[in-house]
Amino acid sequence: MTRWATDAAERKEFLEAFRAAGVTCIFQNAGEEGNDPLRLIKRLARFTFATDLMRDELFKAVKPDDIVAAKKQGRLCLYFTANGVPLRQQWDNVRDELGFIRVFHQLGIRMMHVTYNRRNPLGDGCGEPNDGGLSDFGRAAIEEMNRVGVIVDVAHSGWRTSLEAAKASKKPMVASHTTAASLHRHFRGKPDEVIRAICDTGGLVGVCCVPRFLGGAGDISVFLNHIEYLVKKFGADHVAIGMDVAYMSRNDEAERKKVPKRPDGRSPLAVPGARWEHLWPPDTAKTAPHATESLAWTNWPLFTVGMVQRGFKDDDIRKILGGNMLRVARANFSGA
Repeated sequence: MTRWATDAAERKEFLEAFRAAGVTCIFQNAGEEGNDPLRLIKRLARFTFATDLMRDELFKAVKPDDIVAAKKQGRLCLYFTANGVPLRQQWDNVRDELGFIRVFHQLGIRMMHVTYNRRNPLGDGCGEPNDGGLSDFGRAAIEEMNRVGVIVDVAHSGWRTSLEAAKASKKPMVASHTTAASLHRHFRGKPDEVIRAICDTGGLVGVCCVPRFLGGAGDISVFLNHIEYLVKKFGADHVAIGMDVAYMSRNDEAERKKVPKRPDGRSPLAVPGARWEHLWPPDTAKTAPHATESLAWTNWPLFTVGMVQRGFKDDDIRKILGGNMLRVARANFSGA
């Protein structure tokens, strides 16, 4: 998470990839999956450190207008998000329990997952077999996120939880990286009822670039099918690209080999069994190499060409490529 800022070769490669993609700003996950503030702040610290070192070329955007300014200046930026709502977990009163939302907003976090894949005190994640929906505490958390200026994200939430979160939010909210479940029924997608509720907030649905979630061949053509379906069904104002994949350095394998082995011979980077947040329902999908390559992080120009070939209007393409997300960011931002 920091070599792209501390190693000259990594920095050069990363910036070349960033500029090849043509992207100005990434909504960057800067908070590890979960609700423990100390766990969340570790990743936030790494990306804060990296953007501090890279500020002349790639900086931390703190308000939506920073993204527009970066584009004009030929610079790059990150807009920080977190994979969980930070909770004190002392359970004395609701106000104090949710106090870290404001703290993390002041540290630069601008979007938070209501839940990750598992159940938490706010509601049920998409991996739970019984989606119990949003809790009363979850509604209080969404109210506080709306008040502070944090975008509500239900990408990893269960379908009922997502629907109830959309009905609770008073500001535009998102499912930042998901798919249309009507095209491929997968628990990481969203059904039309949920998507409609998200759109009714003024929010949007971002289509991800994970082949197993897209279904079928899982390649760029299927990815564009999901975008086209959402545009026709819900309108171009409510569709975005939320890749959920990262650019991987060509040095990654060599760097991982430098990590000392554990006493049992395994790398500490290996996942021993199913991690808590990654318990998935049965999913036997197999990904073909061409599908993954066609959805590579640097392929944004091809996504644009694909939308042109399918007859999308220029203004709609601009919205999908970033205009919609910028609108949602502005609708939620609070400098107070």
